[in-house]
Amino acid sequence: MSQNYVAIVSAPVIARSSIEGRSAVSSSEATATAQVSASGFRHFVLSRPHKRAVQVDFAATDFRYVDSDRFSIANTALYRYAAQIFGDGATVESFISEDLEFSFPEESYKKVPVYPVLSVSFEPQYMAQKPLSLQPDTVLVYGEPSRLENVDYVSTKPLDLTEVRSSVHGKVRLETPSGVRLSHDESVYSMEVTRYVELRSEVRIGTRNVPAGVNLAVLPSTATVTFRCAFPTTVDPSKQVHFYIDYRDFSGSRSGRCVARCDGLPSNVIDYSISPEVFDCLVAD
Repeated sequence: MSQNYVAIVSAPVIARSSIEGRSAVSSSEATATAQVSASGFRHFVLSRPHKRAVQVDFAATDFRYVDSDRFSIANTALYRYAAQIFGDGATVESFISEDLEFSFPEESYKKVPVYPVLSVSFEPQYMAQKPLSLQPDTVLVYGEPSRLENVDYVSTKPLDLTEVRSSVHGKVRLETPSGVRLSHDESVYSMEVTRYVELRSEVRIGTRNVPAGVNLAVLPSTATVTFRCAFPTTVDPSKQVHFYIDYRDFSGSRSGRCVARCDGLPSNVIDYSISPEVFDCLVAD
């Protein structure tokens, strides 16, 4: 029973996959037949009559649409799933069965964004270069239409990052709303973190897109800007950046109070703050 030999064996298979708009598990089963090299004991297990169908996780990209609810997976792709089909310790010499075919009924679904539930603190002089990213950042939600109406987004499990001083990467589980199924159970998160230095400068607030013959006054005419720059930095951002009031913002405002726009921000600047944040604008005679 411990010796290996080759024999033709068959295994009933139920497919599990993530085909968009379809059920997660096939409603039908197919039989995979192959020449298998395995121990006598393993062959005894594989040759038992009335075997329960084994559920195999197939990649959605391996399926080809046939028609209606039917999808097929090529004979040549089955080698990647041999261990799931016939078990560990069995080696497939060749598949004899034709392409396997399964039925995946349609299911109601919608695509929604994934929102991170994040608590993060950084060590002094460290910050994120960009907001935390998720992959995937959208998921498909399956369920009854009445359930789907109430699902506009999916949240991650709480993610608590403390005293961060280097880039972080990992996986986080998703919260599944009651009564529905998600296309993904988790997302991969990533956040690039860098050390920074603060530079403070006094800048002039200019104007743009002012019609000919119009004099737009900005009060105050200067502001204090605090730049957070990636460390080390050799570029003074105040020498390249321009802050200005766009006349189109002024003409579209009711109060004449506008937020300054920014142009020419160097790539080494991660973030900045400006004081004051809002400026009084008026057309001067």
